[in-house]
Amino acid sequence: MIATGRKYVFDFDSTLTRVEALDVLAELTLQGKSNKDEIIAEIQKITNLGIDGDISFTESLESRIKLLNAHKNDLEHLVSALRQKISKSIASNKDFFEKYADDIYVISCGFKEFIDPIVKEYNIPSDRVYANTFKFDDAGNIVGFDEANVLSQHNGKIQCLKDMKLEGEVQVIGDGYSDYVMREAGIADKFFAYTENIHRDKAADNADHITPNLDEFLYLNDLPRNISYPKNRIKVLLLENVHTAAFENLSEDGFSVELVKHSLAEEELIEKIKGVHVLGIRSKTQVSQIVLDAADKLLVVGAFCIGTTQIELEYAKKKGVVVFNAPYSNTRSVVELAIGEIIMLMRSVFARSSELHKGQWQKTAVGSREVRGKNLGIVGYGNIGKQLSVLAEAIGMHVYYYDVEDSLALGNAKKCDTLEDLLIISDVVTLHIDDNQANKNFIGEREINQMKKGAMLVNLSRGFVVDINALAAALESGQIAGAAVDVYPEEPRSNGDFITKLQGFPNVILTPHVGGSTEEAQRDIADFVPNKIMGYINSGNTVDAVNFPNIRLPKQNKSHRFLHIHKNVPGIMAKINKVLAEYELNISSQYLSTDNEVGYVITDLDKEYNKDVIKALRKVDKTIKFRVLY
Repeated sequence: MIATGRKYVFDFDSTLTRVEALDVLAELTLQGKSNKDEIIAEIQKITNLGIDGDISFTESLESRIKLLNAHKNDLEHLVSALRQKISKSIASNKDFFEKYADDIYVISCGFKEFIDPIVKEYNIPSDRVYANTFKFDDAGNIVGFDEANVLSQHNGKIQCLKDMKLEGEVQVIGDGYSDYVMREAGIADKFFAYTENIHRDKAADNADHITPNLDEFLYLNDLPRNISYPKNRIKVLLLENVHTAAFENLSEDGFSVELVKHSLAEEELIEKIKGVHVLGIRSKTQVSQIVLDAADKLLVVGAFCIGTTQIELEYAKKKGVVVFNAPYSNTRSVVELAIGEIIMLMRSVFARSSELHKGQWQKTAVGSREVRGKNLGIVGYGNIGKQLSVLAEAIGMHVYYYDVEDSLALGNAKKCDTLEDLLIISDVVTLHIDDNQANKNFIGEREINQMKKGAMLVNLSRGFVVDINALAAALESGQIAGAAVDVYPEEPRSNGDFITKLQGFPNVILTPHVGGSTEEAQRDIADFVPNKIMGYINSGNTVDAVNFPNIRLPKQNKSHRFLHIHKNVPGIMAKINKVLAEYELNISSQYLSTDNEVGYVITDLDKEYNKDVIKALRKVDKTIKFRVLY
């Protein structure tokens, strides 16, 4: 037991547990009844009216017990169910309840019959649990409650806390207005509105502090906790209408997440990014050096797409900002669109469809060809190129590819030694090259003239890799018989008007950068990128980071973890270990990864250590960023 001079009074329902226990009891006792949902809804309504003080608590309690139709034997099943419904941050901070056992109380308008066995597992004995008790008839049916108990009366918590005569500062933690009234009456010094499970406006509006979880409460009181920094204090900004699953995944993990549907111009982003720890973007938002300089708390950028040229990667690294992207999640979506567009171009489907939309019936086989037996030239044989290769071969195409890197051919695909070799032989050329700025106008007038006359061109990669003027001229002259373009040298930041020289050609399919925009791909990205972000924030993992030394770390096991990012110069590791030795720290494990610019050191230590070591490590020369995880 640790003496603090404070007493902590917890509510039970929707605070220590994620649920209202009587609602769970109703679920158990009403199984199989046709009007189950109606009765449970009525019980929940009455519960909320009582919690918010809109009806007397006595009335609330009487009405709910009548509706329950419960038996003493049901309580054992209720306790088993409640054990599975402990609030997440309560369960993860069990050590707090054990260390501060003598200072913790429960005051609840629930019932001791189910509260006692739950809180006993958190080292809270029955004599520090103040709650109602059931009345049973001879058959064991629950027929009422002890009316003499002050907690069965309206605002009974006030009288209960008065009668306890606690010494020292009294802090009340609960989700309802019925908890706040103890603070209002002046017998509690502070009220913390606990919103992890439900946010009740009436309680939150009157609270001294709003605590989305127990970590925040412990942080505010400088008490021992499971994690070093409450996740609700970590601000996440998601731009460009990323899939809502990303918002849900990050929010579920406890972060404070803001979702913005559009991209932000540099000036807007400079203001918005202040105080933000995690930035999520797609392809339109530019994370420039100026933006990174303004990002005073930024730890990580998540690109919810494949490309990362919109981010100053090297500068981000120098600032200690880790960048993740989604290199695989939308691969299948892009490949399927490419296959579909190849078939549509070869069959002149778009031209025939446009004619019918204009009221013209033009049935003809002229310019309509099967893809079977035709040569497909894939420029860029990476993840997308390889998948496309397999599917194209499956529908009977002969596949050729060109890549500056050596790649193993899949199936019967043939590698071309030069781009010209590929262009000369291909009936359809499809581009899947990366966003390296050296690839600007990779396909220009010279390359287009090297293609077969009447060939097709598909670009689902980057807008700047094709010279749009040269392509338009080739379409006009007939050198290129058709094209499908999904990306453009300049794209608007939001939906609206758009002009390109490619508009108006009969066999040109234009799409607004939707190659990877399928529900499945966006959902996969919204899982993949947040998982990488959470892995870094929560444990320090940098696996798959595009600009940072990659380290896969084991799960922490009852240890504190120091994460030290520094400039990669000789002697830094020695300085770090010298500090650790001076403070006589017991190192359980240590990991290091470097590149030419930065070093990343992770040190796991025993939980007990002199806190001054943190200041000393931050002062190590060439330190870029330092943080502690536990």
